[in-house]
Amino acid sequence: MFDVSVIICTHNPHRRYLERVLDSLREQTLANERWELVVVDNSSSRAVANDFDLSWHPNGRHVVETQLGLSAARQRGVAETSGRLLVFVDDDNELARDYLTEVLRIEHEHPFLGAWGSGGISLEFEVQPAQHLHHLLPWLGLRQVDRPLWTNVTSCADATPIGAGLCLRREIGVAYVDFCKTTTIQISGRKGTSLGAHEDFEICYLACKSGLGMGVFPELKIKHLIVAARVSDAHFLKLIESVTLSNLVLAHKWYGTIPRPIFSVRGIGSMVLNLLTRRGFDRRVYLAELRADLAARRMFA
Repeated sequence: MFDVSVIICTHNPHRRYLERVLDSLREQTLANERWELVVVDNSSSRAVANDFDLSWHPNGRHVVETQLGLSAARQRGVAETSGRLLVFVDDDNELARDYLTEVLRIEHEHPFLGAWGSGGISLEFEVQPAQHLHHLLPWLGLRQVDRPLWTNVTSCADATPIGAGLCLRREIGVAYVDFCKTTTIQISGRKGTSLGAHEDFEICYLACKSGLGMGVFPELKIKHLIVAARVSDAHFLKLIESVTLSNLVLAHKWYGTIPRPIFSVRGIGSMVLNLLTRRGFDRRVYLAELRADLAARRMFA
């Protein structure tokens, strides 16, 4: 068994970005003999193995998962690996050289955690975003904490790691695979061009449910590489609508909550107030959130 299994789930990757991700893994301070690397090709239109050579790693290989969706790809990665710890790396995540070394240190010093991740995610843009989008950059994963945060309370968002660089004990990964076989509400995560989310949160919630905890650490540093198309107004609106819907589904699944009625007196009053007071792009953001709310209510009905 390896100390760490690194799992990269990818669908039609940006070639240069995935090359940089792999380069950052080649430079890890943790000896290659202690970790394995699996790239899960999630039904890409061109076989990822044709374009990305893993022969530099003695324990590196490609696998294909034909069921589209990030959750399915993550589950395949769990099944294909044997490491004591699992580290999920997105195909646009450039890891700091000591990332895997820090992962093992945290495992040793925090045996009460089942899932942990990066509290130091910076963004590198192909094209700089417009000024009116800057306050929305956390939607792209931007995160900077100045000290470790951990909890075993699922509602504590500040200590909930996201999927970029997410680290798990193997037993949590196995529990997630088993959970996905029986749960009636499936949260697939990103699926092709769909921007669904929160399969990563569900993994963290399972860690808490198992009696362990979750946390974020500033020592785990990632550079998130952002292609130009992801800083357009249209992409942000689609992202906000999709992730808001995913958040409502997750809350309904885990806590039984449903959105407040929109067409009540209070709901209509709130909607009119928002439409009157918000302007420009901010109003479009509100309408995206409103569409997600309506979609969630239709689903739950």
